[in-house]
Amino acid sequence: MTDERIRPAVAADVPEVKAVIDAAFRPYIARIGVVPVPMEADHAANVAAGRVFVARAPGSAAGTARVTGLAVVEPREDHLWLDVVAVRPDAHGTGVGRLLLEFVDAHARALGLPEIRLCTNAMMWENRRIYPKFGYEVVGRGVTGPYDRIHYRKRLG
Repeated sequence: MTDERIRPAVAADVPEVKAVIDAAFRPYIARIGVVPVPMEADHAANVAAGRVFVARAPGSAAGTARVTGLAVVEPREDHLWLDVVAVRPDAHGTGVGRLLLEFVDAHARALGLPEIRLCTNAMMWENRRIYPKFGYEVVGRGVTGPYDRIHYRKRLG
């Protein structure tokens, strides 16, 4: 599970955590017609609770690069809930997303959890194409208020 490019976020990272999430999700506001939930999260509380892991671009030396991506996870009794994966738009295509998803797999395994679950907005087509490539399968769809969500799971072998 260890990768020197990913580490638990600390309080000093909160402004960059917010910046990454805002940059990653801002383009969806017009498409879905509402502010995506991750933009309204309490980032400081998530960091303090140990749920946020930050990454820098592959090839970056320790301590030399800003946060380029992050994952927000929450261990549950029978699965790891993947709340957010976000990558700065200027880092798309650099492997940060793959690095984070591989980290999440390893983190769930290290915690002894048999699967990962997540949901994404139905209007976030990019995510709906990416998650199946990483072994996630659709298990449902539901509407909560203004959010139409696709639910996924990945069983770990």
